[in-house]
Amino acid sequence: MNTTNLEIVTPEGLIFSGNVKSVTFPGSEGEFGVLPSHAALLTSLKVGVIDIELDDGKKESIAINWGFVKVEETKVTVLADGAVAIGGDNESEIAVSLEKARKLIQSMSDSNVALAMAKVDSVSKKAY
Repeated sequence: MNTTNLEIVTPEGLIFSGNVKSVTFPGSEGEFGVLPSHAALLTSLKVGVIDIELDDGKKESIAINWGFVKVEETKVTVLADGAVAIGGDNESEIAVSLEKARKLIQSMSDSNVALAMAKVDSVSKKAY
């Protein structure tokens, strides 16, 4: 199976590490996707949600406030100032993670906060 390794790191530690089929980022110049064997790239990220398709086909979402992403042919590394995984095994865990994501995004004084909040809300509707 054709995958790439993704790591998302914050000052608090590793948030995500695993093989993925694809990942979509909230780039500072617009949203963009990365597939395995993507060309090398280094760019900044804005407040928003990273959408991940795992190697087993499942999807995960992680809200970030800002950061940088380095794309290499076989590895993608994200350094984020703050990140919260959106998800869980039951509705209460999902609700808690969504509230943490909203607080992270609201802590930013960025003009794109409304867009990021809308994205987190759309993820919450999919989760239920």
